Amino acid sequence: MSGSAGPSKRGMRLALAAAALLVLVAGAAFYYASLATRGRTMAADEITVTIAGKACDPNELTVPAGRRIFRIVNQSDRAVEWEILDGVMVVAERENIAPGISQTLTAKLVPGTYEITCGLLSNPRGTLTVTDSAEAAAEAARPPMTSFIGPMAQYQLDLVLGAQAFVEATRSFTDAVKAGDLEQARQLYLPARIAYAKIEPTAARFGDLATAIDGQAEYFEKRERDPGFKGLHRLEHALFAAGDPAAAAAAADALLADATELQARIAKLQPAPEQPLAATSALLASVAQARVAHGADHYALSDLPVFAAEIDGGGRVIELFRPLLSKANPALMTEVSERLAAVQATLEGYQQQDGYVAYDRLDEAARATLAKQIQDLADSVAKMNAALGLE
Repeated sequence: MSGSAGPSKRGMRLALAAAALLVLVAGAAFYYASLATRGRTMAADEITVTIAGKACDPNELTVPAGRRIFRIVNQSDRAVEWEILDGVMVVAERENIAPGISQTLTAKLVPGTYEITCGLLSNPRGTLTVTDSAEAAAEAARPPMTSFIGPMAQYQLDLVLGAQAFVEATRSFTDAVKAGDLEQARQLYLPARIAYAKIEPTAARFGDLATAIDGQAEYFEKRERDPGFKGLHRLEHALFAAGDPAAAAAAADALLADATELQARIAKLQPAPEQPLAATSALLASVAQARVAHGADHYALSDLPVFAAEIDGGGRVIELFRPLLSKANPALMTEVSERLAAVQATLEGYQQQDGYVAYDRLDEAARATLAKQIQDLADSVAKMNAALGLE
């Protein structure tokens, strides 16, 4: 296997280097379309969307393009997530909104027609129409900033290699599941889960694959018995709750197919310079606001190493932009570094010789401390785009 992996990685590095050179030669066109203007104003008015039963109220929305704030009110009897979808791509989302609770979501929208989820993922979707605006016109007049070519080329390479690592870890994991080897499959679950966590900010943009690969049972009507519940957590349930890998053989095949499709889609991505930091901040906020309190790996209780992988992935993105931010805003770079180190130190405190402690060992106070540290980091990372002139 090592003999084939080396040439593959060298080929990808050459391809990405060539792509970066083409971007440089092409000049301003890409960056006028992908870099944000300075001094933009944020809309002050919130747009309220209420979820009750199997529909949103309103079910059809029209808003001007630009940065918009939505307040999502959950009047259903289930925890829900709310997403803005452009085809299969997730533009923005807010997850784990508890019954009777409202949460806000800020999204930067370009003109077009989108879908919105309304409660359970199996419910009919609503429609969001985004019209032209002066703010959107300003987005089209972005200045060229060639200093982002290097970080973005490396970011794309990291994504490609990360997606490859996820496919390889998933193949080993699913082979053990299909072989009926319970102990081996349990050991290989976490490497596959961690490999996904490291590319999750980008993977989450593909709504159909994110649901298939990482969907939680509570988001489906029949929970663990729902046919839509599959992927990593379906296999996690089979291994750590039911103890029956044979029952999940079909789900194993589906997971490997979805991982391979995710790899293919990531290979075609051409992310704009503001997207890595925005996606990282959004994921960190989601971890802080929902996953730390309620957990995500409910059966294996392997949340802590998954959180650590998500933090490490975010730290890698921060490092790519460190040279630019250190010049543009040294104080903010110091703040981000200190908050990243604080989260990592807390997580390291839960390590033991054979890994991390099981997540049910953390009491409410410990979870609250961890959530605050991750939210603080998310808030700091959220300031980086503006400091770099990407907002």
